[in-house]
Amino acid sequence: MRIGSAAQPRDVDPASLRRLAFRLEYLTIAWNALEGIGAIAAGLLAGSVALVAFGLDSSVEVAASLAVVWELRGVGRGRERPALRLIGAGYIVVAVYVLRDAADALLSGNRSSASPLGMVLLLATVLVMAGLGIAKQRVGHELGSATVAADGRFSLVDASLAGAVLVGLVLTAGLGWWWADPVLALLISVLALREGREAWLRA
Repeated sequence: MRIGSAAQPRDVDPASLRRLAFRLEYLTIAWNALEGIGAIAAGLLAGSVALVAFGLDSSVEVAASLAVVWELRGVGRGRERPALRLIGAGYIVVAVYVLRDAADALLSGNRSSASPLGMVLLLATVLVMAGLGIAKQRVGHELGSATVAADGRFSLVDASLAGAVLVGLVLTAGLGWWWADPVLALLISVLALREGREAWLRA
């Protein structure tokens, strides 16, 4: 990581920015751990492929944030590239797994049930991850850290996916559109694959 590679305001202390980056990453890890466990549990109870896929995506978010913390603790030691590679590989693994499950659900006609718990969790995730994503992108750019900025983008993707899965659950519960759930799981797979590829190529 190259501290100072991005333009910084004169009154911004790089050490303070790093401390803020750590706090944002720790908050992301805590929320995504809770989010992932809750989404997988709710998804298994409701038979929702999209909720389970979202929970798995959250587990990669935890790994991504841990990689960023590892990279920040090794400033100047060449950790940025392997950290980005770890993030990218994690997303690609999840993309392949979710793609297979979503395709199986569509072919078998799997019908998920309503999940009020999942809906509440997803709505909270949209708000929390959008805020964290914006904050991490700003801090990453000011600090000159590609990994912090990349993790900010992943958090914004997480918020977008939460919104998409929420719409799918509402359509399934309200209109009986059973196919909306696996179709949105496919969307998660495609976006995870894209983010993984970009992180790998950015390394």
